[in-house]
Amino acid sequence: MLPPDGEDAEVLNREHVTTRKDPMTDLVIRPITAGEEKLFDSLPDPALVGRAAFGERYLDMAAAGQYRPEWTWVALRDDVVVARAAWWGGPDDDQPLALDWFDFTDTDAAVELLRTAPLRAEYSLSLPPGWRDDPAVRAQAQARIDAATAAGMSVLVERYRYRWTTGCGLPDRPGRLTFRPEPDDAVILDVLRRVGEGSLDAHTRHTAATSGPDAAAREELDLLLWLPSPRDWWRLAWTASGELVGIIVPARNHTDPIIGFVGVVPEQRGHGYAYDLLVEGTHLLVEGGVTEIVAATDQTNHPMAAVFARAGYPIERERVDLV
Repeated sequence: MLPPDGEDAEVLNREHVTTRKDPMTDLVIRPITAGEEKLFDSLPDPALVGRAAFGERYLDMAAAGQYRPEWTWVALRDDVVVARAAWWGGPDDDQPLALDWFDFTDTDAAVELLRTAPLRAEYSLSLPPGWRDDPAVRAQAQARIDAATAAGMSVLVERYRYRWTTGCGLPDRPGRLTFRPEPDDAVILDVLRRVGEGSLDAHTRHTAATSGPDAAAREELDLLLWLPSPRDWWRLAWTASGELVGIIVPARNHTDPIIGFVGVVPEQRGHGYAYDLLVEGTHLLVEGGVTEIVAATDQTNHPMAAVFARAGYPIERERVDLV
């Protein structure tokens, strides 16, 4: 849903203004209005964690339409921002998909902000590789994790994010498998359901545990269909004898070419086929003219992390996901 404008936007924002009494001063929690982006940006922050640690600027991203005023919240004391949170969603989404901008100078205000804002989405905290080795970075990260936890969230998983470039070298195709597009979503859904059996992916396991394996497969398919890249990029992989191996989804999100999904069905695991799938996806994207590819996997998914390393994908950042 696109953000409301004009008078309706003002009504929406006034309805969600919340005041918390404090012995020293009142705490006001509210979404910003259009034109208040610099207010959000006024919070002092050392830019050691989160998007800012990687050179991304909220003002630039907001100007590009990546953050909507009604999904961008602040907590103020005496008109000074002491906590801020921005939720992200795609241009056609009517609900945010992730909280990925969360900073504060007042922990209590930060917790109240997350409790008060009527927005619920996974919190994705981007961190430099090896972030625990730097005391200042570790302290900034842990403060945000603790605040989100106090607001009712919990850590689901830690992840690696990779960025392959042509300078990393293009790995040779192993040549063991045949890859074909599959236009039928029902077939893809069944493959995703099979791939989900015994999956090491924390998000898949979480959804399967809370809503069932069919829901986990459906959620994965819906996310892949949400991506703005062509559906016909997807490939199923087959052995020379015609046995299904799995699925590879080279894709694009709203900013980068990506490896959207790599999955091997249970009966084909143990043969190293995930590497074949990743390499094929890399080749397909490069053949389409890309020079960089973003990908990610759970840190606890050791086999997939080893596949990315073997294929020459360097770790660009780490991430902690809370739900």
